[in-house]
Amino acid sequence: LFANRRMNMKSWWIRTADHAMSLELRDIPVPQPEAGQVGIRIRAAALNRGEFIAGHGLHTSSKARPAGFEAAGEVTSLGAGVTRWKLGDRVMGRCDGSFAEHGCMTADEVFAAPARLTWEQAAATTVVFLTVYEALMAHGRLASGEWVLVTGISSGVGVAALQVAKALGAKVIGTSGSLDKLERLKAMGLDVALHTRKPDFVPDVMHATQNQGVDLVVNNVGGSVFPACVEAMGFQARLAMVGYVDGQVEASMDLGALHSKRLQLFGVSNKMRTMSHRIAAAQALERDLLPMLVDGRVTPLVDQVFSLDDLPAAQQIMQGNQHLGKLVVRVD
Repeated sequence: LFANRRMNMKSWWIRTADHAMSLELRDIPVPQPEAGQVGIRIRAAALNRGEFIAGHGLHTSSKARPAGFEAAGEVTSLGAGVTRWKLGDRVMGRCDGSFAEHGCMTADEVFAAPARLTWEQAAATTVVFLTVYEALMAHGRLASGEWVLVTGISSGVGVAALQVAKALGAKVIGTSGSLDKLERLKAMGLDVALHTRKPDFVPDVMHATQNQGVDLVVNNVGGSVFPACVEAMGFQARLAMVGYVDGQVEASMDLGALHSKRLQLFGVSNKMRTMSHRIAAAQALERDLLPMLVDGRVTPLVDQVFSLDDLPAAQQIMQGNQHLGKLVVRVD
């Protein structure tokens, strides 16, 4: 059942071209796992903004590479030394070149896909929840009863941050340029919905928090709202710098506020990490956040599902910011 009988497979490749991300569908050999890896039959793979929108992911190379880096599927082969997983296991995790029919995962980064999740939900789990784990739990230290401000809350990370924050007992303020998306997020527990893409939310944030400011900020928007995020922070608050939907990677910094409010600022990125960093993060996620996905406190929000051949259409939806949560490709 799980033998890789086909020698070749479909695989999407991506490169930077003329300030945009260009996709190309190729026919390439089915990859075989190296030592410490598992081979999987990919059932679904999720899109991530940092890869598909030029400038957002700070791309520099124009050389084509296999597209996609998270997936869910069944284990079809085991590399040397792998003992935790067996053929047929239902798994999810990081998978370079995931927009393809088969792929390989580092065994120490693989998670058992919760039985309650569909393939599409499982594929949409790893990257956003690793990001949210670091932003809210590992570094953000968000506690029950605290306030968190999430800019660009309709993004994949934003929605996941809302879900995890509510599971932790926190109160959430979210900004979005879409009234429709904010209404849908209210149904998921969003406490204060601010309809704006501008850095004009500070008065509303201060009103909601009785002029105390928020305890944690998750900034998915970028430099255009960074000064306002700092202004909206309370005493000993933390700020997670996550993304740049606005393409603005520079901003002014109020050092007086940093000093007097004893603020902590940190970056959260899935790039430029050693394998030991990646494995440690995976182990922490499995220990502290995966139980929420298993028992139903948190469920990945999949907005739309596309076929493998329709990946360019999914890219267009992402570029237009038309989705709420995650976009996923189903690999039939």
